[in-house]
Amino acid sequence: MSVKKGLGRGFESLIPVDLIDDSFDPNSVYDPTAQQDEKVSQEKTLPLTKLTANPDQPRRHFDQEALEELAASIKEHGLIQPIVVTPKDGGYEIVAGERRFRASTIAGIKEVPVIIRSMTDQNQLEISLIENIQRRDLNSIETATAYAKLRDQFNLTNEQIAGRVHKSTSAVINTMRLLKLPKEVVALIADGQLTEGQARPLIGQEPDVIVKLIPRIIAEGWSARAVEQYVVNLKKGNEAVNESQVSAETEKQHEAAIEALRERLNSKVSIRTNSKGAGNIVIAFKDEDDLVRIQSLLN
Repeated sequence: MSVKKGLGRGFESLIPVDLIDDSFDPNSVYDPTAQQDEKVSQEKTLPLTKLTANPDQPRRHFDQEALEELAASIKEHGLIQPIVVTPKDGGYEIVAGERRFRASTIAGIKEVPVIIRSMTDQNQLEISLIENIQRRDLNSIETATAYAKLRDQFNLTNEQIAGRVHKSTSAVINTMRLLKLPKEVVALIADGQLTEGQARPLIGQEPDVIVKLIPRIIAEGWSARAVEQYVVNLKKGNEAVNESQVSAETEKQHEAAIEALRERLNSKVSIRTNSKGAGNIVIAFKDEDDLVRIQSLLN
């Protein structure tokens, strides 16, 4: 098996061997309902002429420039993510993936990969997926994959996902952003060698920066705050981690406190401290009703 080039000597040893081959796909490896999906879904290739758009599709505007860009990508690489359809009137109606359908038409593609489900099966899978998300034993990558599946295969918006799993929209978006990390880092998070808090500040960083940091983060047990400060310092041209400002043990305690409060209040919580160790707990609320709800939970 091979690892993505440029990951650096020793990086491979941190990653589970069965998760570092070139065909690694987080969406299949960490899908909580993959086995059930296989039972109720049929994957095949269909002519585009057999597919029709859903007249009740909530999206009415499709950015033409973005469609052209996607069409160019499909021409070069093919349609990577199947379109989800349901049988109707001798053909198939699109459940999720009309944008991909339109771009494939522009690209001149004759056939596309699809996932065929009945609407009953679609509903069953959605319920099962949400139940899996609400379980306590899913890791953050499995949760992120579940959110992404609800978005990409069930056509739910981030706001709808948040409402169904009783999380804030920002929490849903931030969790899904973990899937933007290199697949090797995703594997480390799923394997428990790297926490979500440690990994989040790395999102959007250059791969070589991530490669340089990951072994140190794991070996030295950096806190999420330490990683965050390193990234901030790096942008300022200073790669040093100021240990006088960041105590790993203290930050671990802060992380635990923040997570407990977030879980209890279902709201964004942060801690701000000064050089003497004193600080404030900041709890975000959306409106007056949300403030009353949080107050009742704190009483």
